[in-house]
Amino acid sequence: MIMLGRRIVVYGPACSGKTTVADHIAQHIGVPHVELDAVFWQPDWVEKPTEEFRADVSALLNRHVDGWVFDGNYSNVRDLILPQVDTVVWLQLPFRTVYWRALKRTVGHILRRTPLWGHSYETFRNSFLSRESLLFYIIMNWRRYKRVGQSLEEIPHHARVIELHSQREINAFLADLSSINK
Repeated sequence: MIMLGRRIVVYGPACSGKTTVADHIAQHIGVPHVELDAVFWQPDWVEKPTEEFRADVSALLNRHVDGWVFDGNYSNVRDLILPQVDTVVWLQLPFRTVYWRALKRTVGHILRRTPLWGHSYETFRNSFLSRESLLFYIIMNWRRYKRVGQSLEEIPHHARVIELHSQREINAFLADLSSINK
């Protein structure tokens, strides 16, 4: 039986399945799911200033006193979230899996004109011809995702850490959610 608690954070690279896993957990244990990308990104890919982002995350932590599931890799708020967490779910999928998912997702968003977080759109230009591209970001920052482990060592916390290294492990974890003691 998996005992997650009521305050969970899901870490992992872009397109590793953080939001999907976090949403499943939140629905199962009956707490709000907070996607940090939706808090951070403003319309037209404008980044929220750090202090405003930290204030917004602090307000969300204080608002959801009965529990929450956060997903996102934002190191500038990790010190706010991690000390309160019961469980960290750390998705560590291989690069080829993550990059393939990012490519498929990006093309799909472009073709369908899917808004991300209700206000920003991926375009061919910003996805394939820009240094701000998610695809370029994944390549250039792949090693940074390993810093989650460094944060887990440096930021004081008492969280249980669950590391999942493949889609098969993720699927098994989600299947086991039915055995969680609420």
